[in-house]
Amino acid sequence: MAGKKILSYERPDDRARELASKLTLEEQIALLAGADFWRTVAIPEKGVPSIKTTDGPNGARGEFFKNGTPAALFPCGISLAATWNTDLIEEVGKHLGDETRARGANVLLAPTICMHRSPLGGRNFESFSEDPYLTGKLAVSYIRGVQSKGIAATIKHFVGNEQETIRMSIDSIIAERPLREIYLKPFEIALRECPPWALMSSYNLINGIHADMHEHTLKEILRGEWRFDGLVMSDWTGTNSVAEAIEAGCDLEMPGPTKWRGERALKAVEDGYLSREAVEKAAGNVLYLVDRTKGLNGGQEPAERSNDNPETSALIRQTGVEGLTLLKNEGSLLPIAASAKKIAIIGPNAKRAIAGGGGSASLNPYYTTTPFDGIKARAEAEILYSQGCDTAKWMPLANDYCTLESGEQGVVLEYYYGDRFKGEPASVQLKQTTDLFLWDSAPKEVLPAYSFKVKTTLTPKTTGTHTFSFSSVGPGRLFLNGELFIDNWDWTEEGEAMFEASEDVVKSIHLEAGVPVTILVESNNEVRPASKISLGPTHHYGGCRIGYQEEATVDLLQEAVDIAKASDVAVVFVGLDAEWESEGYDRQTMDLPKNGSQDRLVEAIVAANPNTIVVNQSGTPVTMDWADSVPAIMQAWYQGQEAGNALADVLFGDVSPSGKLPTTFPKRLADNPAYHNWPGENAKVVYGEGIYIGYRHYERARIEPRWAFGHGLAYTTFAYGDAVIDSPVLAEDGVVKISVPVTNEGMMPAKEIVQAYVRDVKSRLPRPEKELQAFVKVPLQPGETRTVEIMLDKYSVGYYDTSVEAWIAEEGKFDVLIGSSSVDIRSTVSFEVKESFTWVF
Repeated sequence: MAGKKILSYERPDDRARELASKLTLEEQIALLAGADFWRTVAIPEKGVPSIKTTDGPNGARGEFFKNGTPAALFPCGISLAATWNTDLIEEVGKHLGDETRARGANVLLAPTICMHRSPLGGRNFESFSEDPYLTGKLAVSYIRGVQSKGIAATIKHFVGNEQETIRMSIDSIIAERPLREIYLKPFEIALRECPPWALMSSYNLINGIHADMHEHTLKEILRGEWRFDGLVMSDWTGTNSVAEAIEAGCDLEMPGPTKWRGERALKAVEDGYLSREAVEKAAGNVLYLVDRTKGLNGGQEPAERSNDNPETSALIRQTGVEGLTLLKNEGSLLPIAASAKKIAIIGPNAKRAIAGGGGSASLNPYYTTTPFDGIKARAEAEILYSQGCDTAKWMPLANDYCTLESGEQGVVLEYYYGDRFKGEPASVQLKQTTDLFLWDSAPKEVLPAYSFKVKTTLTPKTTGTHTFSFSSVGPGRLFLNGELFIDNWDWTEEGEAMFEASEDVVKSIHLEAGVPVTILVESNNEVRPASKISLGPTHHYGGCRIGYQEEATVDLLQEAVDIAKASDVAVVFVGLDAEWESEGYDRQTMDLPKNGSQDRLVEAIVAANPNTIVVNQSGTPVTMDWADSVPAIMQAWYQGQEAGNALADVLFGDVSPSGKLPTTFPKRLADNPAYHNWPGENAKVVYGEGIYIGYRHYERARIEPRWAFGHGLAYTTFAYGDAVIDSPVLAEDGVVKISVPVTNEGMMPAKEIVQAYVRDVKSRLPRPEKELQAFVKVPLQPGETRTVEIMLDKYSVGYYDTSVEAWIAEEGKFDVLIGSSSVDIRSTVSFEVKESFTWVF
């Protein structure tokens, strides 16, 4: 058009940076903190819309932590990793992008790519692996899928966040070499191959400095060496300074409204502690994320909606199938024979949807399927069921017993202005659950100080001495039929539920079947314990949890033994759940909960019926002292909304299992590499194992694990031919290609994961026995042979040398070990690096 200047930008971020330069200092600073719990600040008059973030790694939850818009629940991170299928993970990413958009959001706070340093890590289920290469490659596929939909992926948590114990203040002491080779490595791989548009800093300190203001990791490595041009945001409430965090490169404080920025940042600029340049650069990074996702001058935020569709369900089911990991199958007990007339389904997890772990990975799924559901729908045999034992960490929620005046399940939640229940309710919500964590669901109009009441009617199903439990984030009281029953107003002992809540207070009372009792809870969001008030805000997140359990009248173990004896095959479902594995706390033991009840159940069932299959659902390794006596063991992880159906597909042989362990299962907790340095002392944890985590440790220390890294069986066997390498020398800019024929020797289609480990035969510095550097998942029909090709380059042979502050490929010989697991090596080839060379990124 004549007379109109056409702007052209040389770099994708030029438009955002130009706009940032034109904003006032106050406007720039306004962009550096969230507007609310999930959104960035809008400046409409300058064409800057707000963008919305949402958790999390196994599904886009939307705005509310509890009872939000129904969403697709995918398998958890470790289950995704157990597929070892990068193409499949990319498809998962695409569907997660669609799910994020359906929640009206632009940024998905995922994937989580922290390392499995210890089997006790409370958030290990959410992460991929103990191996940095496998983690990095899966992260690349995940990010590529999400961002192909115009949604920003946010890799987290950067860096050294391998435990939940005092996670806000723990100082992770990590030497430079393990920092580079293990903990930064997955982030580096992602930045090199498919850069995410956003990155989240971690809560912890790194060598004495909080991660959100750590110049070495954020400024020198991330922005400098790796040339990251995306946005860095803090974890929620994980900002720890005004000027230092912005100067180091933490662009966005979350959540909002700001605690550290705003007027404080403006004054820091005026006083010379914070540079205008750092503020403008951070504002430009925020605007670049806005431009990449919604677009500058983008439209209004759409309402959240559900997007339940058969394509996503089918993908979740396939992903679940490919993650199921067959650990043992003596006598080919699996798949379950068609001749079985009676199948005993036993265990505390059999009729529960153990679909995900706890914390910010939680969501309200479209639906769930239990193991019992899946087996019942698929089996032609008669199904017998017994719970076997009780494993609840906390009292089960009272949901199923609670009704509103309408007769529907649920509770009434009344909010009041101020913390003393004055006047009429300011807002009323109906909730289906008695897990009432109000982190992000309290109405904005009652903040910052509010009180609330919970009202419902509970009707017992049996007569007996029944038990209630009650915990609250702030002060709380629970009344039954108008009488004070549990007083938790001035609690002092912290529990684990809901991150900052009290311990569960438990009390029993005799109730009659069918005779309703009224429940009233009074609580507010004052900080508890009260001693904390002098340290900061007087009001924080509110909420409570009401549990209820009726007196047991059946000997669960004996009942389970009786049905096992009467059946052709017994399937025992054991494991953990979102109470035992969660963000906010670590596990205290590797043993199955609780008090040995699940171990006794397994031992009793296999004694009663030698055709016993154990299915363990957990996101981390568990002690399996009974493993030698059980003929078939399946590791089933947390597999999302299709968990029951995926499991039935594999148990009955519709599909062969093809998952392999992305983390080592030790025989006992004391064998693991972090045992002597977990969870630390005096708010410090020393990563004393250095580069020897996971299988690197077990091989160096010659400790035999229960199940090795990369292990996993199929309903067939695979034969490997001799590997052939195309070049005896790896040049600095070169690639070597290794070809290996693999044959399916059985009668069933199946997929094998071919793994390539590299050993530096002689190095100047100590190195692991071998390190995973390539893998390929290959489908094979019965009798089919396919040649798998594996490519290795300089990144496959380098280690980080602190004396030169660079990666080095050292002159000498390298072996490539091709195997079906880290301990099942089938073929070996070698090549040389003729002359040492170094690089930075």
